[in-house]
Amino acid sequence: MPTTHLPTAAGCTLQDAGQAWDVIRVPRQLGVAAMAILGTRCGAVLEYPPSEVVYYFVARGTAAEWAVEGTQAMGKGGTLTIPPPRCTAGSGPHWRVCPGDGDWITDAHALRAALEDCSPSISGAERSA
Repeated sequence: MPTTHLPTAAGCTLQDAGQAWDVIRVPRQLGVAAMAILGTRCGAVLEYPPSEVVYYFVARGTAAEWAVEGTQAMGKGGTLTIPPPRCTAGSGPHWRVCPGDGDWITDAHALRAALEDCSPSISGAERSA
């Protein structure tokens, strides 16, 4: 089934996760710290104010295997509001890192490592497991 693209009044579209990508929902403070660690390895990152979360786009199928404390994965069956490509501010969804022309994806292993590096609680939980 193709990705759903339903337009909204603000120029956003509703798109289905689990088609071209899955997403990882991360608390904003932790997500921004991970962006700094990832640097140029960071794909597109979506911010949803006022909810204080960011979304990282990862390879399709990642959600089924994702288990990182304090984060939530969304794959097939989930829907996300996607703003226009260069929308970087506002009270609704906007890009912290704009999507590239063809690749929105952050490597899931690199994201997990960045989250562990900037969160002592995740790092400690992973080590004790």
